[in-house]
Amino acid sequence: MALLLVILTTGCVSASAHRQDVQDNGPNSLTVGKVQREIKLGMTNAQVAEILGSPNVVTTDEQRREVWVYDKIASEAAYSNSGASYGGGVGAGGAPGSSLILGGLGMGYGKNAGAVSTTQKTLTVIIKFDLEGKVRDFAYNSSKF
Repeated sequence: MALLLVILTTGCVSASAHRQDVQDNGPNSLTVGKVQREIKLGMTNAQVAEILGSPNVVTTDEQRREVWVYDKIASEAAYSNSGASYGGGVGAGGAPGSSLILGGLGMGYGKNAGAVSTTQKTLTVIIKFDLEGKVRDFAYNSSKF
């Protein structure tokens, strides 16, 4: 019975644990932390592209200076479902040459549970370059709901 309890409890994983398993936190993912750590005033547009990749939108301002916009939207969903059941029983017996004693006792139990967790995240990064193609200003906005 104790072994069954250990097996049942080790198989249960929450939706938040599933979400952590499937999140992309690799070196190429665009995050606020990456922008804060790696983007610096005076960097060239080639350096920015190497760090953040290609922007979603490239425009120019009134003085023909480039403005790059990175706009990322992510939807994450984690699903978790677990179930447990156990049962037991007693059969019949008897000695050879004697009467067969019939009897029975049975029981069972089952339980199922599930969870769903969804998250929407947005990250907008705006990088403004000077006429020589170097970062003169940058800003970012992140939201999670």
